[in-house]
Amino acid sequence: MWSPIRVKPLKSLSSRLAGKSMIIESIELKNYRNYKELHMEFNQGTNILYGDNAQGKTNILEAVYVCCTSKSHKSAKDRDIIRFDQDESHIKLQIRKNNVPYRIDMHLKKNKPKGIAINGVPIRKASELFGIANVVFFSPEDLNIIKNGPSERRRFIDMELCQLNKLYVHSLVQYNKVLLQRNKLLKELFFKPEYEETLDVWDMQLVNYGREVIRFRREFIGRLNEIMQKIHLSLSGNKEEIKISYEPYTIEDQFGQTLKRNRPQDMKQKTTLSGPHRDDISFIVNGIDIRRFGSQGQQRTAALSLKLSELELVKAVSRDNPILLLDDVLSELDSSRQNHLLSAIQDIQTMITCTGLDDFVNNRFHIDKIFKVIDGTVENEN
Repeated sequence: MWSPIRVKPLKSLSSRLAGKSMIIESIELKNYRNYKELHMEFNQGTNILYGDNAQGKTNILEAVYVCCTSKSHKSAKDRDIIRFDQDESHIKLQIRKNNVPYRIDMHLKKNKPKGIAINGVPIRKASELFGIANVVFFSPEDLNIIKNGPSERRRFIDMELCQLNKLYVHSLVQYNKVLLQRNKLLKELFFKPEYEETLDVWDMQLVNYGREVIRFRREFIGRLNEIMQKIHLSLSGNKEEIKISYEPYTIEDQFGQTLKRNRPQDMKQKTTLSGPHRDDISFIVNGIDIRRFGSQGQQRTAALSLKLSELELVKAVSRDNPILLLDDVLSELDSSRQNHLLSAIQDIQTMITCTGLDDFVNNRFHIDKIFKVIDGTVENEN
């Protein structure tokens, strides 16, 4: 017979904040996806959002992520996030960090750049958001990061590094801008070959920013590998040793020579064929590259190890616990992997979406607050 779910009684604000240096206290939405208006107050521990599929559970987690990072984990554009038949959307997030309150207001518009304010003061760059609240998003799609293409793995690096390192944000943004201009010029050269000399200007900038991107990525993957080796060994029952390695498409010191050598091919293809925009990460388990030859079980275990390592790295770098957003992941994991994941999140604020509470009952998992989501409305059940 199943044991009943243990639900903690709600505590006073001061006691709920004890021992947690950063928590999300509440969120307000207006005209966000399928929500006309919404106000939710979260517990500092485990918050469960349950309900049938396509009711709006993921949208709440997405709104939290958007407000903390300025981007959707789905790569959605602002106009796709705004409620149907509306021109604007608002998100308001209340955060408490080291007992200091922060209010993030985000104003999304269909045809204009988003507006962001921190404690009522508008900010000019989205990167000013980073560091207020670090969030880790874990969705079923992340379980396929090993078998999917390199672009998914680059996106994983960028999503996390942008939260942890503002210098990386600057280098990556500038690199992408220069890359866009260089590719535009390569297409124009077909009609105006006399412009080829101007490629040198773009190449110099691309190399400068590209070297920084490569350097930051190498350091990030190196630290992640150290953490992941221990976690994966435990997760696999001491049966598998894993090593993740950064695979830059070109080495920093040789980027300039590579660009020059590949220029004829770039001009022929009308695009830049070398640089960090083509990087990858390798996953070697017991000497086997599991991107190509791993079983689905091996790939999923490695993906879970990767996300748990990401959590630990954020803790180490930011010296704070991140907020974990778990989007219907438990239903995709077997009981052993569920136990590992649930035991790893005991001490951090977590928001979990699911279709039912059975997995938590079976694992005797501690739940602090339960919300039922039905077609764009949320009911607090405790």
